Amino acid sequence: MRIVAGKHRGRPLAAPPGQQLRPTSDRVREAVFNALCHGNARIGDGDAVRDARVMDGFAGTGALGLEAASRGAAHVTLMDMDATALTFCRQNVTTLGEQAHVTILSGDCLNPVKAAAPCSLIFLDPPYNSGTAAEALTALAGAGWISDGALCVIELAAKEPFEAPDGATILDERRYGAARVVYARWFTENV
Repeated sequence: MRIVAGKHRGRPLAAPPGQQLRPTSDRVREAVFNALCHGNARIGDGDAVRDARVMDGFAGTGALGLEAASRGAAHVTLMDMDATALTFCRQNVTTLGEQAHVTILSGDCLNPVKAAAPCSLIFLDPPYNSGTAAEALTALAGAGWISDGALCVIELAAKEPFEAPDGATILDERRYGAARVVYARWFTENV
């Protein structure tokens, strides 16, 4: 597993052996960031990553958030409640020298702490088939993590049901083997 592009392009990321954390594959990350950075008619035009405040919920190894940091995000928060995940997040942040731009939080996306500032780009990669993505979006919004108009990128199992919660409007969905990525826009007036 490696950083796909940006200032840390090609740098390796540490991950535990086996499927304990199931980090987002390089292929899926590349597709997601191509859509976010180079525009997509359904998702929006322009670069949604550069200078963004980013939340990577259910961060695992931190691969999505660190890819955003590599591509110019202003600040990234990695949130996970698993001790192993947090260890790999810390290791990867240190390896890339991103301590000044990345905050690591031990926390539950279903019951998050209050945000210091809202984020314009949200990544959620909950355990596959857990059915927690919509609940996590609502909880993060309630704690002030999601700004009005924020772009939300949710990775799910390919056949996992997902109903957008009040506040989220689905823009696009893409399938990559066993994974499905849902792109949604958050509008506070819809809550």
